[in-house]
Amino acid sequence: MARRTRLILALDTTDQTQAERWAAETASSCDAIKLGLEFTHANGLDAVRALARGRTLFLDLKLHDIPNTVAGAIRALAPVGAAMLTVHAGGGAAMIDAARRAIEDSAGSGSRPLLLAVTVLTSLDAESLHATGVAGGPRQQVLRLARLAMQAGADGVVCSPHEVAPLRDSLGAAPCLVVPGIRPAGAEVGDQRRVMTPSEAARAGADWIVVGRPITGATDPGAAARAIAAELAA
Repeated sequence: MARRTRLILALDTTDQTQAERWAAETASSCDAIKLGLEFTHANGLDAVRALARGRTLFLDLKLHDIPNTVAGAIRALAPVGAAMLTVHAGGGAAMIDAARRAIEDSAGSGSRPLLLAVTVLTSLDAESLHATGVAGGPRQQVLRLARLAMQAGADGVVCSPHEVAPLRDSLGAAPCLVVPGIRPAGAEVGDQRRVMTPSEAARAGADWIVVGRPITGATDPGAAARAIAAELAA
């Protein structure tokens, strides 16, 4: 059966009212919402929980610390009811394993969030990585971190669309691939470096694409979301 690529709306704002408006305007076209550092730090977990009520939540806080601290943070986040949580794959196997154990312990017999490991940020290119001491370029680093993450217990990874096909070739159909760096044809790239259109990412094998500014910055966010959803369905 063909893979269905679903759309996550990134609500990158500190304004709770604006975030609710965007989520409501695009509800018929978006399968989930993403809340990250900007919204969470400005408004707190109670606001995250309120906005997520009745919606599928991708809580993208990119946890990265020693294993014990990340496990404690995962347990603290459990009441929010996210469907997906993120840690940085660069935190290492022990940290990812601790996060997975904390997720399972917090969920008990109920459903648990997916644990996703962030590989290489979509704002980084080969030159940027080299400046941090990483040789070989984004693709090699993403594959290296993805293998480590999956072996340590992650359910999937966050990667740019450029690494989706190589990851499918290397890891198969099982990992959940959540893909930012999506720009519709003709849209401004902004601070992103490794981008594709929604249909290109879908053909490569993305499970979810994450889109923010091309929707939230549009004159009509609802229409922009519908256009992307139609592109994915074509």
